[in-house]
Amino acid sequence: MSYKIDTSCVQAGYTPKNGEPRVLPIYQSTTFKYESSEQMGRLFDLSESGYFYTRLQNPTNDCVASKICELEGGVAAMLTSSGQAATFFSLFNILGAGDHIVASSAIYGGSFNLIAVTMKRMGIDTTFVTPDSTEDELAAAFQPNTKAVFAETLSNPSLQVLDIELFARQAHAHGVPLIIDNTFPTPINCRPFEFGADIVIHSTTKYMDGHATAVGGAIVDSGNFDWLAHADKYPGLCTPDDSYHGVTYAKDFGKAGYITKCTAQLMRDLGSIQSPQNAFLLNLGLETLALRVKRHCDNALAVAKFLEADSRVSWINYPALPSSKYYKLAEKYLPRGTSGVIAFGVKGGREAAVKFMDSLKLGAIVTHVADTRTCLLHPASTTHRQMTDEQLIAAGVSPDLIRLSVGIENPEDIIADIDQALAKI
Repeated sequence: MSYKIDTSCVQAGYTPKNGEPRVLPIYQSTTFKYESSEQMGRLFDLSESGYFYTRLQNPTNDCVASKICELEGGVAAMLTSSGQAATFFSLFNILGAGDHIVASSAIYGGSFNLIAVTMKRMGIDTTFVTPDSTEDELAAAFQPNTKAVFAETLSNPSLQVLDIELFARQAHAHGVPLIIDNTFPTPINCRPFEFGADIVIHSTTKYMDGHATAVGGAIVDSGNFDWLAHADKYPGLCTPDDSYHGVTYAKDFGKAGYITKCTAQLMRDLGSIQSPQNAFLLNLGLETLALRVKRHCDNALAVAKFLEADSRVSWINYPALPSSKYYKLAEKYLPRGTSGVIAFGVKGGREAAVKFMDSLKLGAIVTHVADTRTCLLHPASTTHRQMTDEQLIAAGVSPDLIRLSVGIENPEDIIADIDQALAKI
């Protein structure tokens, strides 16, 4: 039976049988018992499904991954230990030394550093493009060795809305998949597969968990990209894997090939598994995701309207405001709302921004975003401090940018706190 997404938040992923626990249990075990060595051998050959070691798979994790998969409309999914691990695994699963990425320049600072610095040391080069690129500008960034396009639906922290269909069209014209980080909108507000994206990742640490209790990540495959049609580009998926008895993932596992390889090969070797305890906490957050996201968006829109009308604010970007340059794209891709995150600056520049932030009483300065409590950050001196001034500009991060994550408190209290802090500038 097919359910609305609000129902899937509660019901998907785990269906208890008669006499089984109503709530998804925590399978807090590293290993799983079998009656014979022969049967366990078949698990290691990937010729039979089952559990044998939690570093690879765990029943709690798989139920939660299945729920996220259904929310995004994918065919297969996996959990990782963090959103950063999800970013790396999603790319490295199809990339190697000598390959190339086309990536949006407006992405989370940690993702930028991973791609521009760490993966470059692994022999993987990247061309960064503005998310506002025209079709021709984007096409010019591709090279013969390009293997993936990477971008964020709603960029962190600049809140630039990606034209997903344009990026997907160019990715597919060059025979590569589009990988989208959908952390800020969540599948409640945007399902990138419906606009041509091939793989979606999340930092589940943010809205999906919602309570700042558990770090985690997720990768979801749409099953739509035809790896075998581009077998020369993706030998890891389309030729036998000698480390797994000659398995050819795209042939032997069909639409589940990408996630199977990511689990059986990368998770086996790199071990960035999400703990079952964290997956359990994540599932509790997912059950209220639809409710919380709506409240976050309603509150953020009220706060954004207040900031837009306040003379002490020098600029604001919130894509749900008609004044935003991304309003039309937001209407197309994010009709239910964007997120609870607002980017803005105050008159007086960086010094005034710091004074404003230090004067808040309800809003907390934390290295986090997108949970139930209102919080904020100055990205240029924290999450993006490793970037040069030129890179900051390309990422849409001005020196005075304040990233405000509006919580689910009463909006009047949030606005009153902002008002009194602005008065201290």
